[in-house]
Amino acid sequence: MYYVYLIKSISHPDRTYIGNTVNLKQRLETHNSGGSEHTMPYRPWELIMFMGFKDKLKATSFEKYLKSGSGNAFAKKRFW
Repeated sequence: MYYVYLIKSISHPDRTYIGNTVNLKQRLETHNSGGSEHTMPYRPWELIMFMGFKDKLKATSFEKYLKSGSGNAFAKKRFW
């Protein structure tokens, strides 16, 4: 499975991050241990939601959508 996930900083609640991975548990641990340059300053992170895809291309496309203008508005309204 390929997962698209949304995480939110506990210490900086206005900071959010959208990504994709094949190992959700390990990726969240990486974010919380400082292993990701983009999320390190805002640790710790909490998982808000994730969606699993059988197809890698569909997961990547959905992640790109959530990072677009209309996708970001959708995520703010429905997930954050």
